[in-house]
This record gives sequence, structure tokens and C-alpha cells, in this order.
Amino acid sequence: MNWLKYLLLPPLVNVLLALLGALLWRHMPWLGGLLVIVGVVGLLVLATPTASYWLRQGLEPQRPIDTAELQQAEAIVILGGGRDFEAPEFGWGDAPNNATWRRLAYGAKLHRDSGLPILVSGGRLHDENVPEAELMAAALREVFDVPVAWQEGQSRTTAENARYSANILQGEGLQRVALVSQAWHLPRAMPEFTRAGLEVIPAPTEFASSPPPGLHAWLPRAYHLRHSSQALHEWLGRGVYELRNTLFRSEDAE
Repeated sequence: MNWLKYLLLPPLVNVLLALLGALLWRHMPWLGGLLVIVGVVGLLVLATPTASYWLRQGLEPQRPIDTAELQQAEAIVILGGGRDFEAPEFGWGDAPNNATWRRLAYGAKLHRDSGLPILVSGGRLHDENVPEAELMAAALREVFDVPVAWQEGQSRTTAENARYSANILQGEGLQRVALVSQAWHLPRAMPEFTRAGLEVIPAPTEFASSPPPGLHAWLPRAYHLRHSSQALHEWLGRGVYELRNTLFRSEDAE
């Protein structure tokens, strides 16, 4: 179903709308013109700092974790956020991508603040040779000089992150975790970890930055289009998870 996800997200959905509008232009000019406008203008709007910020901020209800909350945790769980293939600078082959580096940096800080053990979670999304958790552990060890207690390298989705991580931690007698991920991702991740039987303390990082003042807030850039697409991906993911959970609840009720 990954192909469907890409079809529904920018920039591909905008290009498809514009192409469909061009095909309909001769026979249905009003509809064809509307689709072209929606596709092109929508792409430009999504590439503005204002649209990017608005879409991301709506995903971020949590505040940063405080010292008292961190002291209640028994372990830190850092979720994988993707990899860069054949990154030459580290000598590991693949390496964590930028989203994962942000999570690792914050998880390392929380470890130094608390001394809590770390579990890293991430598998082989495209059947790579090395699970993402192994790359994350190498980064924590070699770059941040922080040890990793457990590696969960089977998961391919957030739900599997939760299920397999819970199996490891509960086997160690641990129940309450500080969960590290981007602020926009945690609201979807937390219910999965709770459903897996863990008590979750959110530890969000990388909050949305406010747009610059004046006209710069409406200047389209590829950087902001990427963030808007990422936010829409998360909104879509939440919708799918909510639909799935609603259907399962309905089946259980029967």
C-alpha cells in the first residue's frame, strides 16, 4: 500500500491533479482549469513556511519532558526515523537520517541527565542488510559516547516498534518508558506503546519553528514543502490508525 500513500501526498498528488486538469481542459474547461489551479497553487502554498508551520503545529500537543517526569521513567526508548543509504562519512555503510539523528541527540541528553538505560527501535523497512537499530546504537556509541542496553531490530512500523520494544522491556521487568521521537510523531506513537502494555512518558523533540515575519512567511521553498509533506503523511497515518482501531473495536464488540 506504500504506492497509494505516495499518490496521496505532495508533490505527486499536485502533479497528477494538474495533469488530469490538462487532459480535461478541452471537454470540460471549467473542471480542467480548476484542477490545474488546485494542483499548482496547492503545491506553492504547501511550500510556504506558514503552511508548513500550521500543518506541523497541529500535530504537537505535548510539551518538553521535565526533570520530575524523567525521574519517573525506568528506560528511554528512541524510535528510528529512517536511514541514509551508503553514507560515506561515518564508515558504517548506511547511517541514520536527519530525523533519527535529532532523536538520538535528544535521547543521549536524557540519558546523561538521568542515567536511564536506552532501547533503540528500528528494523529493515526495505530488507536492508543491517537493521536501523544497529545503526542507531553505533551512532550513540561512537558519536555521543552513550551505551545502548537493548536493540529492537525487527520492526517496520510504529505499531511494531511498540510491540517488539514492549516484549524486550517487559522481559526485563520494566514498565514505564520515556519515549523519544519528533513532537509531530509522538501523538501517534504513544497509543501504540500504551496498547502494547507500557506506561509512556512523552519526550518530544524538534518542535515546529514559527514562520519568519512579513512576506518571507509566504515565500515558497522546497525545504518547507518537505516539512508539509511530512506533516500530511503523519495526518494520513493517524487517520489510518484511527480507522483501524475503530474497526477492531467494532469487531471486538460483536
